[in-house]
Amino acid sequence: MPLGELGSRVKNGLTGTIKGAGDVAGTTVNTVKNTMVTALKGTGDVARTVTEVVGDVLQGAMEAAQQVGTSAGSMVKNSVIGVVQGVGEVGTVTAGVLSDTVRAAIKGTKEVGTDVGSTARSAAEGAISATHGLAISVTDAASGIANGAIRGARDVGTDLGQTAKMAMQGTLRGAHDVGDDAMKAAEGTARGLVQGTARVGGDVGTVARSAVTAAIATAKDLGISASDAASAAATGALHAARDVGESAVTSVSSLLDTTIDGVKVVAKAPFKGDKKEEKKEPPQIGSGD
Repeated sequence: MPLGELGSRVKNGLTGTIKGAGDVAGTTVNTVKNTMVTALKGTGDVARTVTEVVGDVLQGAMEAAQQVGTSAGSMVKNSVIGVVQGVGEVGTVTAGVLSDTVRAAIKGTKEVGTDVGSTARSAAEGAISATHGLAISVTDAASGIANGAIRGARDVGTDLGQTAKMAMQGTLRGAHDVGDDAMKAAEGTARGLVQGTARVGGDVGTVARSAVTAAIATAKDLGISASDAASAAATGALHAARDVGESAVTSVSSLLDTTIDGVKVVAKAPFKGDKKEEKKEPPQIGSGD
């Protein structure tokens, strides 16, 4: 899809300044943030406007990265931070806004030819770090981000399990880097991944396993408790599965008490073995399918 007015403005602004900028990250964040603020001011429905413009803005940033030869992952991360900061200045950052932003970043890879996995990880990392200090909880933010990652993966036809791994890596790293609770991020991410997968008709069990595996590996890399990360991810996945239905619970429960990469997977009570809660529909996160 050709760039629109806002995407062209971002692309031209970054291309014209980034080569000589000492602070490439700061330049990217500020350029995207200012563009978003301009687009959102005066609109009656901020959430709807975000949905309409964020894809174009992020695509413009990714095309600029290609032109100037800078890291696409870094550009995605900082552009997403700029989007979230811009929304926060004009309106309220919700799980739906984060979901739509991450989804748009992943969809943009189809237009510019960047790697879906690295985009999912970078977008998730930028989105979770940008919510630090905002009213939205880490758990809800991570859930929205993960849901958007799955929806974006569905849009471009890429593997949901691999996308789940990248999203978990991104949210854990982002939360850890800004001093937020990484375990809450792990739980929220797994919850959003399972919810999103059920919504698009994917394999819930495969995605849940990918989420737990990535939580363990990323926790080890960060020097935090891998067993706590596994437990948090399994708990979030099982919590979401119970909202989806019995078959999802069965798929996710098969992970419990198994050992993955040397770590035993144990969910927190009351989820393990408690099947009294009635079936619920998965929450609708984001603006649409």
